[in-house]
Amino acid sequence: MAKDTIKLEEVDAPPAAEQQPQRQQVRVDDANVTATYANFCRVTGTPEELIVDFGLNPQPFGIPPDPVVVSQRIVTNYYTAKRMLHALQLTVQRHEATFGVLETDVQKRVMPSARGPQPQPGSAPPRG
Repeated sequence: MAKDTIKLEEVDAPPAAEQQPQRQQVRVDDANVTATYANFCRVTGTPEELIVDFGLNPQPFGIPPDPVVVSQRIVTNYYTAKRMLHALQLTVQRHEATFGVLETDVQKRVMPSARGPQPQPGSAPPRG
């Protein structure tokens, strides 16, 4: 797991008399964290909580024949979820500004040679 932190959670310190609020960074101890890879997530919730399940989908194209095994679940409140959404949006925007737009449609990312022969514009479809 990388030791660099993209952004620490910042909180507003209560303002003292006639002082500007100061930004403070929350210290995070990630010495005992366990990193798990996931290429699948499912989001559900209740009126009070948001539930995000993470797992590994061995067949990322189409519907997998076997169930996706969920290995991690995060249950949080909507306030934390909104802060996480904001942090993820900023992080993805910075990534795309540096490396280009991320295409989330897998079919559009597949190399043309892997998809097989493509009909040329104006040509008749192959007979079979």
